[in-house]
Amino acid sequence: MRPTLLLLALLAMLPRLAADDSARRYLGKTDAWFGSAEAKKVADIILTYQADAGGWPKNTDTVSQPYSGDRSKLQPTFDNKGTVDELRFMARMVNATKAEAYRKSFDRGLAYVLKAQYANGGWPQFFPLRKGYYDRITFNDGAMVRVLEFVREVGRDDRYGFSDAQTRESCRQAFDRGIACILKCPIVVGGQPTVWCAQHDEKTFAPAKARSYELPSFSGSESVGIVRLLMSLEKPTPDIRASIEGAIAWFEAHKVVGQRLDKVTDKDGKPNLVMVPDPKAPDLWARFYDLKTGAPYVCDRDGIPKPKLADIGHERRNGYSWFGEYARDLLTKDYPAWKKKAK
Repeated sequence: MRPTLLLLALLAMLPRLAADDSARRYLGKTDAWFGSAEAKKVADIILTYQADAGGWPKNTDTVSQPYSGDRSKLQPTFDNKGTVDELRFMARMVNATKAEAYRKSFDRGLAYVLKAQYANGGWPQFFPLRKGYYDRITFNDGAMVRVLEFVREVGRDDRYGFSDAQTRESCRQAFDRGIACILKCPIVVGGQPTVWCAQHDEKTFAPAKARSYELPSFSGSESVGIVRLLMSLEKPTPDIRASIEGAIAWFEAHKVVGQRLDKVTDKDGKPNLVMVPDPKAPDLWARFYDLKTGAPYVCDRDGIPKPKLADIGHERRNGYSWFGEYARDLLTKDYPAWKKKAK
């Protein structure tokens, strides 16, 4: 990666680094560590952030200090990696300590995950439902893909052997319904499936709007994780294969070439993200592509799509990931490996 792109990637991660003050920072620890006094201290703090509904909030430091606020203010979600990593942590604690408190926490959290799934297989961003875009089937920031990966783990991995057979079967069925939902959501062009929107209507499966600058569109970012999930399926059906192939063809056809993202200092001394012509620049993909024209666009908080990064204000231009090498490894590594395996 070019130094400039590496810097941009690191800058883009800064808000998320703070959010990583959560259970996920410990998931790489050994099994022995989860039986330690330190692990029990962390687990007991995490327990205080489990909402009454069963899930955990996002963008919250859930591991440093116990929660002492109003419990009704805890808003459980699947957004920004919320809930699933806390459940993975609790599962490790159950296996290491056999403690009833951790088992109850895990069971309550897993019940929350399963209850939140729509009958059509999708998951909303928040549960209980809040109305508005929070209720859409949410692929944004990988939310539904992460939930599906988790229920698949519970359904088949030995580390969840403490769960009863009926619960694990429910997880396997939830995973299958989720995959069926994904296959109903690709945006079809000329009779062929392409990619997905960041969120889809929970009733019609149509591409749906979220925040004012997140319009219904082809997603050049979230669709990557969906394709990788489909590629991980051991026995892909013809529909799954067609969905993968259609998405790969779309990514190939919608590269942003000859443009480099760069960070400069503007006349006011503020850092500013710009697009610079560069024939040697790596291929990029836009976060959003217009549903009618297929052209990439950016958008300010006024909800009006614009063709160029320079066309929107400083705040949104520098406060959102509009372009990236999202599908690079998918096309150059993952897809060739899948094709070889899937023959």
